[in-house]
Amino acid sequence: MNSPYILKFCLDKGILIDKDLLNLFNETEDLDSIKLIIEKLINISQTKIITKELFYSNKEQFKNIFLNLPIENKQIFEKLKIKLGLNIEISKEISIENKIEFSPNVKIVSTSPDFSKSFEVSDFVNYFRGRFDEMRNVLQEHSELDKLVSINKLSGNNEKISLIGIVYDKRITKNKNIILEIEDLTGRIKILINQNKPELYELAEKITLDSVLGFKGSGNKDILFCNEIIFPDCALHERKKSPNEEFVLFIGDLHYGSKRFLRESFSKFINYLNSDDSEAIKIKYLFIAGDIITGVGNYPNQEPDLEIIDLEEQFIGVAELLSKIRKDIKIIISPGNHDCIRLMEPQPIFDEKFAWPLYELENVILTKNPSTINIGATENFSGFNVLNYHGFSYFYYAKTLSHLIKQKAANKPELIMSYLLMNRHLAPTHTSVQYAPTEKDNHFIREIPDIFVSGHVHKSAVSYYNNILIVSVSCWEAMTPYMEKMGSIPDFCKVPMVNLKTRAVKILDFE
Repeated sequence: MNSPYILKFCLDKGILIDKDLLNLFNETEDLDSIKLIIEKLINISQTKIITKELFYSNKEQFKNIFLNLPIENKQIFEKLKIKLGLNIEISKEISIENKIEFSPNVKIVSTSPDFSKSFEVSDFVNYFRGRFDEMRNVLQEHSELDKLVSINKLSGNNEKISLIGIVYDKRITKNKNIILEIEDLTGRIKILINQNKPELYELAEKITLDSVLGFKGSGNKDILFCNEIIFPDCALHERKKSPNEEFVLFIGDLHYGSKRFLRESFSKFINYLNSDDSEAIKIKYLFIAGDIITGVGNYPNQEPDLEIIDLEEQFIGVAELLSKIRKDIKIIISPGNHDCIRLMEPQPIFDEKFAWPLYELENVILTKNPSTINIGATENFSGFNVLNYHGFSYFYYAKTLSHLIKQKAANKPELIMSYLLMNRHLAPTHTSVQYAPTEKDNHFIREIPDIFVSGHVHKSAVSYYNNILIVSVSCWEAMTPYMEKMGSIPDFCKVPMVNLKTRAVKILDFE
């Protein structure tokens, strides 16, 4: 049992250590190497608090620490690395980067580790704790949240304070005030938003369950009377521009294999890409945001809607179409809910057993959902980070939050996307999407993107939110009974084209 010695070492150094991390260290026999790792990590991070998150944020440096350990100690620490989730994540990132070495201007910025375990209640608890920790770190940077305390530190006296918490419950009182119940890692408290503060009340109406927010007001250990609500939010200081005139296009929801697939329109699109048009020849990137095939067995009685009833044949057909696109255009494809992989997010890249024809296309790059991809980088330019998410969670918010219901957001996806950027999360509410409770929340937006692209709602939209370009893609499938049932009014065959040098956006129409 090394715990007492590790704790004493940390106390002597003025260091605080997370309990979970202490338990992991305790399982490792080599105390001297543990001390060495702690010292080096503290020097790298310039902090006095050691948590698992510290290892993730200093992953590359941690790898170097490990490599410099004596050879006989490395085997001992393999187990520690695996339990920290670093071995799997690092090796997976390396394999993905190796797949795209042929494309120096397209890089995977963020992806998610694979998993093959059954989940337990403790996994969900750790998942939400991890989300809370990361969100709290973001919110703590907001200067408005002064006099910030934990819930268990509140006294019985009325005082002006700030809190950060995850929203556990939300209700409206008979006096039409909003009561929230929030919790942090130390306890729960009620937050009251008075209807006599119209701007604050309107903001409170936008709060969804399980979101992590900051609150400022006055109160005691029983209740806080709120004066200000702070969302984590996403914002860029500027809209960066490329030194080179290159174009990027965004499409999605092809639903190839459906009887309603708009083949003629898609052929017109491919002909344009291969033309000598003055703008077409400058197109270098094409994003396809999921649902490239219509799938098999996605909903009851789907077979009568299918032109191609074999899954592999659907992938063969769509790959044949994409193979006609000229090879200097990099095609970045992520999956959606129709592509016959698991619905649980993060979704893996396409199953090679069925989607092997896509793997054979030299200019195709396959990514997970969600993922962030960097395009257009040069020696002196950092490029553009594109957050790519199919958008399965969107209908939940369009039909749950009053302000989005009033604005008929099911047909205005840019409003939903802006709302999620404000929450800095792609699916903040537990029930809005099926997800895997991995150690790191894959829906949390760590890297603020230059461009945020989605599909799923079959509606074309281009907008800006805090200098982030929002792109929702239209579809290449004619109106279906399901779309009518969802109240969706789709757009067909519209293709946003962005000039990366001027940031001008043009909508190409192939309907």
